[in-house]
Amino acid sequence: MNLADLDVIVTAPPAPGWGGRYWILVKVTTTDGITGWGEVYAAAVGPEAMEAVIRDVFERHMQGESAENIELMFRRAYSSGFTQRPDPTVIGAFSGLEIACWDILGKARGRPVHALLGGRVQERIRAYSYLYPSAPHHALPAFWGSAEQAAESALALVERGYTAVKFDPAGPYTIRGGHTPALTDLSRSAAFCRAVREAVGDRADLLFGTHGQFSTAGALRMAAAIAPWDPLWFEEPVPPDALTSLARVSAGSPVPVAVGERLATRAEFAPVLRDGGAAIVQPALGRCGGIWEARKIAVLAEAYGAEVAPHLYCGPIEWAASLQLSAAIPNLLMAETIETEFHSRLIKGSIAVEDGYVAVPTAPGLGIEVDEDLARAHPYTGTALHLEMTEAPVSYGAEQIFAGGAPREE
Repeated sequence: MNLADLDVIVTAPPAPGWGGRYWILVKVTTTDGITGWGEVYAAAVGPEAMEAVIRDVFERHMQGESAENIELMFRRAYSSGFTQRPDPTVIGAFSGLEIACWDILGKARGRPVHALLGGRVQERIRAYSYLYPSAPHHALPAFWGSAEQAAESALALVERGYTAVKFDPAGPYTIRGGHTPALTDLSRSAAFCRAVREAVGDRADLLFGTHGQFSTAGALRMAAAIAPWDPLWFEEPVPPDALTSLARVSAGSPVPVAVGERLATRAEFAPVLRDGGAAIVQPALGRCGGIWEARKIAVLAEAYGAEVAPHLYCGPIEWAASLQLSAAIPNLLMAETIETEFHSRLIKGSIAVEDGYVAVPTAPGLGIEVDEDLARAHPYTGTALHLEMTEAPVSYGAEQIFAGGAPREE
């Protein structure tokens, strides 16, 4: 069961592109012919460069090794080049390959991955979704600035059984670092919270998403603006490298803080938890180090009284990995999901949300079947990155609205 061959497939989901411009899928095959699938979320370099990194990590640290020796392979990648610290690009590459190893191990033993992580704790996984256009009159880009349409989308999800909905009306995220929100950002955010809360009542939690765009004072100002509508969390209020700021915001915010989408390995999650910077951690399994490292992060979170809500903004293979982890941890809060026809077709409908929850997959490995032909039929041919931040200065006069993760035209 030694790792022998690697294939990397960069798939572009059809418009409107929920989940990013492209998904980096890895297919690993063992010497005895078992195939495992994984997905890389970290994409700080272009797809061709990232594929080269993935291949280097595989050939340098994993090829020829037993799929069982996950900890050993992690230590090699983590220490590569005399580092021993989380390099998000290298660890992102390893994360996808590590997920594939668990798929292989489960298939070799005829067991789902969660059975190899301590067994099932959760019978079903609570799912949540971003608010996306859900009615004919929900036209882009106007949808992203409309509290009324957000409320309609939220109600549609609740009527399908969802008990938590996420939205991000707080303005653009920028390479310029944390900033003070404009008055229009504050009033728009409050309007969204008010409209969604009035639409769903107490049938669903409100998840207020941001992307690390605020300063300490700016984040606290935003928290105060949205607090009257009792959001369950305030997501990534400050940049991911601002740990002192994060702790100050968490201490002063009336809304619990969630963080983790852009953190890699327990080395970055540990100080966040130690300093009280988060009540909820959100590891992205295609970036944080993979399933085993995410399991360690969940243990750390449990020790600090924090809950886990795995993050997802890519394809369905990372989603499948998140669900396997979620099934095996006692401090699960919920797991992010993206429902599109392409997500479902890529895994041949092997996992689905039903009445706001996902049944724990019981098939061997990740519990999915990948449509490799479909993945190859939609190659990414652009030059932009999976997600990008704006370079424009924050406007305090004209409205600037975050477009919900929808890829901009290249």
